Amino acid sequence: MAAEKMSLSKAINASLRTALETDPKVLIMGEDVGKLGGVFRVTDGLQKDFGEDRVIDTPLAESGIVGTAIGLALRGYRPVVEIQFDGFVFPAYDQIVTQLAKMHARSLGKVKLPVVVRIPYGGGIGAVEHHSESPEALFAHVAGLKVVSPANASDAYWMLQQAIDSDDPVIYFEPKRRYHDKSEVDTAAIPGPLHAARVVRPGADLTLAAYGPMVKVALDAAAAAAEEGKSVEVLDLRSMSPIDFDSIQRSVERTGRLVVVHEAPVFLGTGAEIAARITERCFYHLQAPVLRVGGFHSPYPPSRLEDEYLPGLDRVLDAVDRALAY
Repeated sequence: MAAEKMSLSKAINASLRTALETDPKVLIMGEDVGKLGGVFRVTDGLQKDFGEDRVIDTPLAESGIVGTAIGLALRGYRPVVEIQFDGFVFPAYDQIVTQLAKMHARSLGKVKLPVVVRIPYGGGIGAVEHHSESPEALFAHVAGLKVVSPANASDAYWMLQQAIDSDDPVIYFEPKRRYHDKSEVDTAAIPGPLHAARVVRPGADLTLAAYGPMVKVALDAAAAAAEEGKSVEVLDLRSMSPIDFDSIQRSVERTGRLVVVHEAPVFLGTGAEIAARITERCFYHLQAPVLRVGGFHSPYPPSRLEDEYLPGLDRVLDAVDRALAY
């Protein structure tokens, strides 16, 4: 099959369709995922084609949704759970971190819980309170969970396939403001490792590492920097747990500088762990401190102010300039 250009949301829909067709044990569960097709229409048409026993509209009860998925996984199913918005995941946080993440270790490896928790996350869509959170670091901190986020349609398709195939629980963060971004998807390709970072733009002077919704901003920043004669390498991290430190190290050894970008607050964010680890690994290669760009350490603001809160082109370029000035 030739590659097809599709939006990120359409790629997720296609991936879910493939999983439902391939494995009768795959189920989709969540609020409004069936008849409505999800609030972002990501699951549109799936209940119609696969039935209410495979694509299940649940009550508004996130803890119950995840708890039910855990029970189904114990019985041999592979549930794919949708949390309607990022800020709604917290009622299910206890089930995720004390049950889903720990059952494998608690059972000394005898019990596996192949559950995928899909979470549309991040800002930039003009939403109301509790609809624009970036809680990925909270889950990456928990041993026993895999945490990933695609930045384009191809990764959206393949990373979800790999998450569903995983015997470990995966938190799959979907950058909702990129749902309509289109790129080529080859559904017959052989994907790379789920947790491997990828160089999406080569460069020589500085490494700009990002994931999910901020990869596009990083690419735009690299293009703008190139107009001033600066060669910036962009690294799509793709995974927040585990983090592909080897790929980051290789890039930094080439460039000597690193700026990490994410929407979530800088304070105790994913960038903090990366900065600490790369400083340890690459101390004698670094020509400048590792810098971080992200949201502010404050509650997400009303939508009228979110453009000031979210790290944009100017803040990323400012960090690039500061790193190159050393």
